[in-house]
Amino acid sequence: MSKIGEEEFLDLRGVLCPFNFVKTKLKLDDLEEGQILAILLDDGAPIKNVPRSVEQDGHTILSQEVVDTYHLVRIKKEV
Repeated sequence: MSKIGEEEFLDLRGVLCPFNFVKTKLKLDDLEEGQILAILLDDGAPIKNVPRSVEQDGHTILSQEVVDTYHLVRIKKEV
């Protein structure tokens, strides 16, 4: 994990479901409200499930974009 500018960053490529969501959730728990977490996810189940689960937890998906063969998802932590 590292920072990109003011964003926190988590590379979850190669991490299987549901562990990619668990790692995302744990990192979001460490952030303050309003902070941004950028995560990298694989195609398939990870990009289908993780953003949906994050939104169900009350956070906001700011953007999703395809970069090479993976997905970059930016999440804003809500309360």
